[in-house]
Amino acid sequence: MNIFVGNINYKMTNESLEQLFSQHGQVSSARIIIDKVSGRSKGFGFVEMPNDDEARTAVSTLHETDVMGRKLIASEARASQRD
Repeated sequence: MNIFVGNINYKMTNESLEQLFSQHGQVSSARIIIDKVSGRSKGFGFVEMPNDDEARTAVSTLHETDVMGRKLIASEARASQRD
């Protein structure tokens, strides 16, 4: 399952995002979207988890939790978000 993660702290890294979600299962990839001009995080990213049950658990557990001072938004990514 591809998971959209929003409202990410700008200091979070791909590695820390992966570590956060890997507490709930196997993570295939985790990437924070970076602005091409500024080189700064855009504040959102995507996590890919191969097991849908683990992914749903991660989403329900992490959605609206405080991570690094910001309330994360986690949901199954829609096709329009992935493109």
